[in-house]
Amino acid sequence: MRRMLEDQEDVFYYLTVMNENYKQPEMPKGVEEGIVKGIYKLDTQGESKNKVKLLGSGTILEQVREAAVKLAEDYDVEAEVYSVTSFNELTRDGIECDRQNMLNPEEDTKVPFITEVLKAGNDGPTIAATDYIKNYADQVRNFVPGTYRVLGTDGFGRSDSRANLRRHFEMDTAYITYAALYELYKAGDLDAKVLSKAMKDLAIDQKKINPLHA
Repeated sequence: MRRMLEDQEDVFYYLTVMNENYKQPEMPKGVEEGIVKGIYKLDTQGESKNKVKLLGSGTILEQVREAAVKLAEDYDVEAEVYSVTSFNELTRDGIECDRQNMLNPEEDTKVPFITEVLKAGNDGPTIAATDYIKNYADQVRNFVPGTYRVLGTDGFGRSDSRANLRRHFEMDTAYITYAALYELYKAGDLDAKVLSKAMKDLAIDQKKINPLHA
């Protein structure tokens, strides 16, 4: 307040407050730049030849972390968890890099920050989950290396428990887990029988109406 109002600096601050209580994990070392630029690696669950990267933004990060544990413990999948503090900032950076490269073809190619971060991780598919519509996380698709799947809340607004809403919009822990397994199946790294069993174990309803039309 002093810097903005009394000192009249050309800066602004905003505070995002979520209406869901959960324990904040300790900040990993060396992630300060990532927090400001939009993405940082939070942790890794498991160790396996089958690997995925899970992106979470806001309170849905808790479901992403749970999915990582489930993937590691129940399906022998190594899951890296990334906290995305701003898909918007990552998109702006990606577009800026793309423009710079287009206008300066003889200079060194600029690499978007999200591309650098994800390339430094494992080589598995990337799955993103947020409490927003899919387009929010989908806007960085051009800058995500490899396969990218987005889960979100496309559909009509509803008033219910968070657990029921996340199940309805197909982006709770079970669906995040299944989406990761499906991408591994598509890549030829997982047998169809494993995927079918996972669908039953995770109570994924094949006949459920698309939430976009429900």
